[in-house]
Formats: sequence, C-alpha cells, structure tokens
Amino acid sequence: MYERMLEKSKQPAIEEMEAYCGDCGALFMLLNEWLSTTYHTRQELSYPYGNHYGWCIAHRIKKKLICNVFPERNAFTVMVRLSNNQFDTILSKVQPYTKELIINKYSCGDGGWIHERVLTQEHYEDAKIVLSAKFTKVS
Repeated sequence: MYERMLEKSKQPAIEEMEAYCGDCGALFMLLNEWLSTTYHTRQELSYPYGNHYGWCIAHRIKKKLICNVFPERNAFTVMVRLSNNQFDTILSKVQPYTKELIINKYSCGDGGWIHERVLTQEHYEDAKIVLSAKFTKVS
C-alpha cells in the first residue's frame, strides 16, 4: 500500500520522489525545505539500512544524522531517533497517532526510533514537532 522506492540501481531525482508521494508530495517537499531552512540541514539522497527501506533524503548537520525522509506511494515516512527526555517534552503536544508511535518506539539506549508516516496535514505538523525536539536541549 505504501510501497517505498526500492530500485537501488536507479537513483531517483527529488522531483520523482515528490511525484511518488502523490497527494502528500507537497508536504514531502515542504518538510524537506523546512528542515533545510530552519535547521540548516544538508540533504543527501541515500539508500540506507538494506533493501527494505529504499531511497530517502537523509538530513545531516555536519556528519550527524538528523532524520531520514522516505518517499512512499501516496505518503512518506520520517524516521528519527530521540532521547527519552526529548520524547517526554513533546508527548503532550502531539496527536494520538504520534503518541502511540512514541509509546511503542523502537528502544535504543536512552531513547529510541520512531517511523512517522505522514498522510495528512496533522501528521505533517506532528512530524515538525517531533523533529523540533531533536534540537531542544533537555536535562
């Protein structure tokens, strides 16, 4: 249903990624632009983590990975790792869909990974809240 761009031998152009996202293509482009403009991330096309993840736009500051944004058929997914404290700071600010992702995150050290699929404007706004937490200093 939400197939990813899995053909490793053919690197897509960003415009192809946008088109692949269908009705969510504009939100895909907006999120990538927002990250680059707001946090000065560098975008690079990447095929990380093996054959099941597919092509994505990796956002980095220097060598530090901020997130991966995977285009999917009629959607896209933001994959990000936060500390437990960062997740705690946003839990009351996000919609039930995102709260459920945070509660069921893939634990990793002091924190974990979430894969937030964006299908609507509300999901897009939550993705921005989650990503903003990446840049919030918490004690």
